[in-house]
Amino acid sequence: MALFLRLLPFLLFIAILYLLYRGIKFITHPMRKLELAYEQKKFYFYDDPNNVRKNFHITYKGALFEGEKYLGTTEHAFDVVSIFVFPKKVDDLKGLTYEDFVFLEREIQRSYPNAKIDWKSPVKELLQKHRS
Repeated sequence: MALFLRLLPFLLFIAILYLLYRGIKFITHPMRKLELAYEQKKFYFYDDPNNVRKNFHITYKGALFEGEKYLGTTEHAFDVVSIFVFPKKVDDLKGLTYEDFVFLEREIQRSYPNAKIDWKSPVKELLQKHRS
């Protein structure tokens, strides 16, 4: 019992350090930042560029988009050559304009310059109207 009482302050100190570590990891996690930006209707691009199989997420003006990356060949290497982007909730697109989607395409092209970006409905139709 005396040994336990001697170790108790040390164990409490370790427990407090662990809780602080977990709290900081939670606050700084990119997915939490994405959720916060979505709630605040701000722009945030969440992606793991080293993992081609993992989709990226973008939030902009209260709308959440997901992008599927596809690997292919370029002139010099294997790279992401095709991206399909779709809204998570179509209702959130209300108020977005053609210029907003051009901005999103530019941001995606910044990370994936060799990729062809295709949008799924209903964004695809909006972009086709303005580009033709």
